[in-house]
Amino acid sequence: MSIFRRRPLHERLAREGGMLEPPGADTRAPWDKAGIHGVHRPRQWDEVVTIAAELPGERATFVVLDDEIIIEEGPDDVESLADALSLEAPYRAEGVRRSEGVWAVAARRIEVVALPGVDGAELELARHGDERTFVVDSERRFGSIPALEREGNYAIRARRLDGERWEIEASLL
Repeated sequence: MSIFRRRPLHERLAREGGMLEPPGADTRAPWDKAGIHGVHRPRQWDEVVTIAAELPGERATFVVLDDEIIIEEGPDDVESLADALSLEAPYRAEGVRRSEGVWAVAARRIEVVALPGVDGAELELARHGDERTFVVDSERRFGSIPALEREGNYAIRARRLDGERWEIEASLL
């Protein structure tokens, strides 16, 4: 083999762009090295249970509010799955059939607000410094929704549950 062998273009570009590390280099993040265990993943569910239930289908997704259950996917009667959970409403839950007559149900708390007169199915509202962005159903709009405003820099996503009720997720930037 010749010492003047040409390297493939993708290898040359990766090396020139600093994407290839020298052989033997430890490229792990500092918290992943010996003696340090790293940061845990954020918890996805607030409660997980199994329940014996005879329901049709393999999967159920629903939202439990104070006065009703909104079924997004699955059988029409998920009340037995909702009753197995001890969380206070409102919460979002997912159920999966594990075997014949056994379901696993997981739920997480959500924030629900009433936004009368707001159109669309999904909203995004963000503020960073003096810049504001308001998006309704992937379309940028002027204005804002005062009920969603926060102090400081933030990003808020809202998804219509039904009528005037929206599920929101708010994050500080």
